[in-house]
Amino acid sequence: MDTHIIELTKRIVIGNNILSRIAEFLPSSFKKTIAGKNVFVITGPNVWSKYGRLLENAVDAAGFQLDVVKARDAHVDTANSIISDPRAKSAGVIIGFGGGKSIDLAKYCASRLKKPLISIPTAASHDGIASPFSSLKGTKRPTSIKTIEPFLLLADISIISEAPRRLLIAGAGDIIAKFTAVQDWRLAHLLRNEYYGEYSASLAMLSAKHIVKYSNIISKHNTDSARIILEALISSSVAMGIAGSTRPASGSEHLFSHALDLIADKPALHGEQTGVGTIMMAKLHRLPWKKIRAVLKRIGAPVTAKELGIKDVHIIEALTMAHKIRPERYTILGEKGLTWEAAEKLARDTGVIS
Repeated sequence: MDTHIIELTKRIVIGNNILSRIAEFLPSSFKKTIAGKNVFVITGPNVWSKYGRLLENAVDAAGFQLDVVKARDAHVDTANSIISDPRAKSAGVIIGFGGGKSIDLAKYCASRLKKPLISIPTAASHDGIASPFSSLKGTKRPTSIKTIEPFLLLADISIISEAPRRLLIAGAGDIIAKFTAVQDWRLAHLLRNEYYGEYSASLAMLSAKHIVKYSNIISKHNTDSARIILEALISSSVAMGIAGSTRPASGSEHLFSHALDLIADKPALHGEQTGVGTIMMAKLHRLPWKKIRAVLKRIGAPVTAKELGIKDVHIIEALTMAHKIRPERYTILGEKGLTWEAAEKLARDTGVIS
């Protein structure tokens, strides 16, 4: 790699009841740049009905008018519709306000419209809250798209801790995945001479170890558990920004999850699936998979197909096709992937299927 450009979120603000104080965290130079322009918010209907007035009042206090679109999905068609919206085109800044879908949409739209982005997550469910990558449905393949990182991340713990516990635990599952993602990246470096960044890999690993270290606290649903998971998600986001790719955060366990999204009748949450995938890929990597499984179990994350709500046969099928999701991304699954027999044995040996 001759040239490596690192672009990171410029300001991260974490605290309780800070959404109403957004004006305090906007640089004065930024306020002057977008003076006279509207703020365009991309959110979901449920989030807006619960917290919309709070954000609206905060934006008004900052001296800006607000336009909003309430999207129900993170589909590329939805994104293109937003991009063509005159209000989005003329806006001074785009805000992603909500869960992973809203923030992924906002990152994609801000990137295409060349607008600055503010990320305001209302749930700590995945590590895209500050990364320069988006996952949208309707693209040729279910993988991440290079977009833009937010210049400001505003994480209100009082709001995030109110999100359903399942979303928080999914965030922890997405972080646990870094154990195998980093191993896959290192393997690709050794066997394919792929670029490998030791610092970003270490940072991603640190986020996973953070979840393990504080798993007893995470097992309790409170503001402390929300902050711990949020900090780990931000760390993983930064690792991707430093690496310039999703490599430190996404490996064979994510390919498994993407495969499940394609074939399962009703896929589980992304972080739930990557957590289960990590158990199996850790065994292939000869990592302490039983310890990883125990940590996930302790915090209340699913560790079996039944707990995911997914058929055993779909687990096996996803394992056999995962290597095809991103053939250019080398992982422990190799070029040919797992046979049906090997996949079934792996899933049974790790207790994922009975």
